[in-house]
Amino acid sequence: MKGRKRHLATDVLGLLLVVIVTAASVSDTAGGRDVIDHLAATHHQIVTAWVDAGYRNTVIERGAAHGIDVQVVPKAPGQKGFQPLPKRWAIERTNGWIMLHRRLVRDYETSPEHSRAHIHWAMIDNMSRRLTQETTPSWRDDQPETDTPELT
Repeated sequence: MKGRKRHLATDVLGLLLVVIVTAASVSDTAGGRDVIDHLAATHHQIVTAWVDAGYRNTVIERGAAHGIDVQVVPKAPGQKGFQPLPKRWAIERTNGWIMLHRRLVRDYETSPEHSRAHIHWAMIDNMSRRLTQETTPSWRDDQPETDTPELT
């Protein structure tokens, strides 16, 4: 996304724990340190965090200071393009879920707080649909027959 970076932390089910939205100029390492700080402050039961190779040693050190074992999950040697990795699949799936919401595909918001709120709304929508087992109606679905005439 142009102009912004989203730093997310999820549980193994892909449910959101921490969201930090920063300018694109902020390094992954700085955002990762903030994520670790928020995880330690709000989720005391977290003992292990899996991250991608964009997060450097200072994130691992910050995690160790908070009692969180930060493990880097590298790509397979010679891998080109996207390929799901077992431990990182939860966050990749969450990114896919939030991108299903139109407002999050492009950066329409003027402030990081708005972007963060829209990410939370997307996950609330996702979780409520799971709980109620509701699916989104599609224009492709057959319309139920009714006794009322259609307006054309």
